[in-house]
Amino acid sequence: MNQFVSNFLKGMGIGSANVVPGVSGGTIALLTGIFERLINCLKSFNITALQLFFKGKFKELAKHIDLWFLIAVGLGVVVSIFTIAKLFEIWLAGYYSRIYLMCFFLGLVIASIYYVGKTVKKWDWKSVLSFIVGAGIAITIFILNYIKETSIGGEMQTAEMSTNFLYIMLCGAIGICSMILPGLSGSYVLLLMGVYDNIIIAVSNLDLAILIPFAIGAIAGLLAFSHVLSWIFKKFPDITIALLTGFILGSLPVIYPWRDAVTNELALPSADIKLAIAIVIALIGAAVIVLTERLAAKK
Repeated sequence: MNQFVSNFLKGMGIGSANVVPGVSGGTIALLTGIFERLINCLKSFNITALQLFFKGKFKELAKHIDLWFLIAVGLGVVVSIFTIAKLFEIWLAGYYSRIYLMCFFLGLVIASIYYVGKTVKKWDWKSVLSFIVGAGIAITIFILNYIKETSIGGEMQTAEMSTNFLYIMLCGAIGICSMILPGLSGSYVLLLMGVYDNIIIAVSNLDLAILIPFAIGAIAGLLAFSHVLSWIFKKFPDITIALLTGFILGSLPVIYPWRDAVTNELALPSADIKLAIAIVIALIGAAVIVLTERLAAKK
């Protein structure tokens, strides 16, 4: 039961992170130590799983797909998305509440860079190059979106989302693939695609006309992409983790808390009590990662 609750809470962390543009649920999975297990669990939905199902060998099937782990994490993700999405929608709308929320994630992500990076067993030139490439890709995505945001006065336009079933499925597939990559925010990718606001509103209002095809696309994309990720992790472990560490580092500008309220341009914080509160919140975020790592090491 303790293990189930632990995995449920980790799932809630993943789901919560995926709601915020710029924050990666994959990063949370990686730093809580369940990323590779989660990928292997998803990859296990294969021909063998189908054979076990049709033969009625449900006990063997549950073991094959790591069912209880998947239920715990999946339930945590779903619960957090449907409960925290509304809360985050309110927090992100307020100027200072958004700053404090992003400061917490900033501290969390900064601390995770060190702990994820140190799992690379050998930092040779391949790993270093992979790290640079990962950081470069994430920073490029940030720059492109930053130019887009500031060019329209800091307000992301909420476009009328297509009601085409296949298009919504495609958004779900692309979004979920980016959500499970550490350092790459699925919400941020949806933001770039111009459908983030529509999805958040659909979640808040339980709009099944959007949520059902989005979920179908997400499940299909997740199962397919997990096979690719699992193979890469086994074939090139150090290079892959170095690349993901670069992604995490490159995502830092995306969650920079202080922006102009009108133009959305990056701004310097004022030296006042609000800055002190923001720093304390960022340190709390970093402390969560340090404490998690120490508890994991002790265990």
